[in-house]
Amino acid sequence: MPTTDLTEHLVESGDQPEGLVAPVEGSADTEASDHPHMVALRLWTALARCYGTMHRALAQRVGEYELTTAQFGVLEALYHLGPLTLGDLADKLLVTGGNVTYVMDRLQKDGLVTRRRCSEDRRMVWADLTDEGRSLIEEVFPGHAEFIEEMVSVLPAQDQQELRGLLKRLGKGIARSAGEGQD
Repeated sequence: MPTTDLTEHLVESGDQPEGLVAPVEGSADTEASDHPHMVALRLWTALARCYGTMHRALAQRVGEYELTTAQFGVLEALYHLGPLTLGDLADKLLVTGGNVTYVMDRLQKDGLVTRRRCSEDRRMVWADLTDEGRSLIEEVFPGHAEFIEEMVSVLPAQDQQELRGLLKRLGKGIARSAGEGQD
């Protein structure tokens, strides 16, 4: 299935994360549609559905390289940022340390990454790409970037930049109110 057909299928099929049911336009449930709770709930639903649709499309795409999205994320982070500690890698990928360890186990078994203990602090473990891992990500990343560009091309570049700014502002505001830091 071509990329655009896949994306259209995911959107048209109504696939969405469980528990996200928005009121049907024109139904009695939309009478209070301008109420701040409803506006916020519809925003959450739209964000979650969009993320779910993009994630499924990306998972299918990276599956063509015989990788999971988590594995691809590790390879991409190490490719763009260089060697990282497993803790820094977990922070960059927004996952737990245990998840990074599991993903690293699989990637190391496949010969795509290495791990080494820090000589100054043995609690720290550094991750890096092997030559084979670097070769793989160099080969597939340009197509990955084009795929993402194609997915978001329904929005003009100016709208993409505006949406990115709004989402960053929303994320930072949520993190601030929750007492967290956000990059």
